[in-house]
Amino acid sequence: MLSRRFVMAAGLTAMTLPRAKGWAASQKVSPQDLALVDLLTWGVTPSAIDDFLALGREQWLHAQLTPPSRQRVPADVQQQIDALTIPRQSVVDLARDFETEARTARKIADPAERAKAKKLHQTAMTDIARQAATVSILRALYSPDQLGERMTWFWFNHFNVYQGKGNIRVLIGDYEHNAIRRHALGHFRDLVMATLCHPAMMRFLDNADNKVGHVNENYAREIMELHTMGVGSGYTQQDVEQLARILSGAGIDFQSDDPRLKRAWQPLLVRDGAFLFNPARHDFSDKIFLGQTIEGSGFSEIEQAVDMLCAHPATARHIAHRIALYFVSDNPSDALVMRMAQRFTQSRGHIPSVLDTMIRSPEFMASLGTRFKEPVRYVYSAVRMAYDGKVIVNAAPIQSWLNQLSEGLYNRLTPDGYPMESSAWSSSGQMMARFDIAHKIGSGAAGLFRLPGEDGPGESAFPVLQNGLYFDTWRATLSRQTRAALDKATSPQEWNTLFLSSPEFMS
Repeated sequence: MLSRRFVMAAGLTAMTLPRAKGWAASQKVSPQDLALVDLLTWGVTPSAIDDFLALGREQWLHAQLTPPSRQRVPADVQQQIDALTIPRQSVVDLARDFETEARTARKIADPAERAKAKKLHQTAMTDIARQAATVSILRALYSPDQLGERMTWFWFNHFNVYQGKGNIRVLIGDYEHNAIRRHALGHFRDLVMATLCHPAMMRFLDNADNKVGHVNENYAREIMELHTMGVGSGYTQQDVEQLARILSGAGIDFQSDDPRLKRAWQPLLVRDGAFLFNPARHDFSDKIFLGQTIEGSGFSEIEQAVDMLCAHPATARHIAHRIALYFVSDNPSDALVMRMAQRFTQSRGHIPSVLDTMIRSPEFMASLGTRFKEPVRYVYSAVRMAYDGKVIVNAAPIQSWLNQLSEGLYNRLTPDGYPMESSAWSSSGQMMARFDIAHKIGSGAAGLFRLPGEDGPGESAFPVLQNGLYFDTWRATLSRQTRAALDKATSPQEWNTLFLSSPEFMS
């Protein structure tokens, strides 16, 4: 449904804008393929369509489903990323430095100075999280491996952690890149283990406090309820309790030296970066989990339990449904979910195989152009379309817009992640906020091209959305009402705003 301000614009005086250059007249894409590229990327652009047409549909899909292991971005984007603090220091060293800084601040005798030091410490952690969000945004906007970036956001939301808890702000960038992105198009079991062995997850869901005699069930419950099998899938409270005991001893250690252990336990210690499995904190008794006995042995119990969870039919159905919800419909058909779940099981949780099954389904093809954009997809697609080929130098406005739309990066407090249903993002307040953001993007959004703290209007970067892609394909997909409103815009800024806030652009 059109927003009130969009409809009012239909009464404006007509204006003809010049057709943009840079789009070959012979290069045309079908409306279906336009919608396909738009859905499987963070937003269609003329350059993305050029790549699609150059490769053809099958090769383009293959390239998106099987990107190189190295996460690629253009050289000028990589230069921006390399200039930040977070790529230059390991997460262990970074967290250790912040822990030292926090201890030093707590020891300051003068109350005013101590409060000042603590505030500076918090500000520094917030800056690290801001840098992580900048990296995330730059990769989403400019990586050629767009489906991988779409799935990175999906899996982060699935294995959500909240940056505001403890020192997670310091850990969040490494969590997203090394635990999530590296496995976003791999095997689901590897993704579960990578998130399990990351200090951000251990901290967020309190498993760092889980030890023999003082069992904490938080992570055990969420790994079954949210991450794998799903609610109502047949596991019991006893299974949660048993899994919590299996997970006891899995936690965090930023120290450079291993903890002191008695000789028999030393071979059982497992360290991976800041993750530490400490056998002195583990419950070594036998457990009965999902009807099977797991003998007390240490870290191998965790691996056995994860293998069981990832191979469970309920997990296949749960993950298939979540992916279909993300790409296809608020109510994906049981038949589609069943086929995707079968592929999940047959491929041992190979994520690209599940996506391939979905993409080639008649349900997916029929849904193209109908999936309402959640805030992150809306903002990213608008920026990509408006500034195709021009790299932003300041991601702060985008972070602000996402917060304004209530889907800020790393800001979901609860482990369930942001909702993916359209109904969660289609309120009148959401639509008005999107209109305001569309106006900022469509009018030049100079803040995107001005370094933080820099005065002046910034580098000129006015978007020309009436390009060859629009005239050759996109215009034909618009409703009569939308075309009438666009034809009566009185300025390029107004035309851009109306196009970016149109119902068709939001789907």
